[in-house]
Amino acid sequence: MSSSGSVKSLRTPLGAARGLGAAGHGFQHWWGQRLTSIALVPLSLWFAFSVASLHGGYPALKAWLSGPCSAALALLTVAVVFQHVIQGVAVIVEDYVSNHQARLITLLTARFLLTFMAVACLVSVLKIALGG
Repeated sequence: MSSSGSVKSLRTPLGAARGLGAAGHGFQHWWGQRLTSIALVPLSLWFAFSVASLHGGYPALKAWLSGPCSAALALLTVAVVFQHVIQGVAVIVEDYVSNHQARLITLLTARFLLTFMAVACLVSVLKIALGG
């Protein structure tokens, strides 16, 4: 112990900073982006093949979404897509907007708009699935 009563860390400054982004959550952000990417592969394939196989327009879509499995997977797809987009937009803004105030305003605006769109999509899927 030093004379001030604190324990000196044996980690180097590089070791202490490794894995931390500008906001101190770099690894979690990176890992979240990878997880949503992995989840989007089967969800996107399922969604694309399911919608491509529908014939009959809106009534066929409505019948398809009325099934609990289809509705649950559609809701999950929307949630994962928007989570991935929100994370991706944040990375782009953090990398390319150098002014702190402009970065903060852009991040908040983008998150608000994308969250609003996600909720609108989720409500739409629920409305169709529940027969509205």
